[in-house]
Amino acid sequence: MAKKVLIISASPRKGGNSDILCDQFKKGAEEAGNTVEKVYLQQKKIGPCLACYGCRGTGVCVQKDDMEELLNKMVEADVLVLATPVYFYSMDGQLKTMIDRTLPRYTQIQNKDVYFIATAAAGRRAMERTMDAMRGFTDCLPRARVKGEIYGEGVYQKGEVENTSAYTLAFEAGKAVR
Repeated sequence: MAKKVLIISASPRKGGNSDILCDQFKKGAEEAGNTVEKVYLQQKKIGPCLACYGCRGTGVCVQKDDMEELLNKMVEADVLVLATPVYFYSMDGQLKTMIDRTLPRYTQIQNKDVYFIATAAAGRRAMERTMDAMRGFTDCLPRARVKGEIYGEGVYQKGEVENTSAYTLAFEAGKAVR
């Protein structure tokens, strides 16, 4: 049975290394017969959480921006892919802001298979904090299952990831979605 896959690319550079891996994952997932949508956080207007708890009891954030639509997509998807470049040993601000803004409905983002993609100029060890932070988010999602972690290590310039094993791994991970 085909799955609904939502890829969230937090790369501020369209066509950057983490974004390229998103495209590879998408290509594999589509080849396997799944429905795939890729969202570029950079193109969305998503403000930071205000910690006002206006969403408590309503499930609706008081801010009127693009997060409500994205949150609906996250709830409806079967598979989530979170992708980020690593900046200062952590996920970029766009992804962290989006994660914080799931507060109104994060308990409804349930029963998901989740994949992580991270890219960095440094090696795998320097990327562990980023993967751990993304695992922390999924630990809060009811019955989320981390199915794969793709490390695009040793890449800095746009396109360098195409010459790494992560390029093939992203395609294969997408193709394995069933």
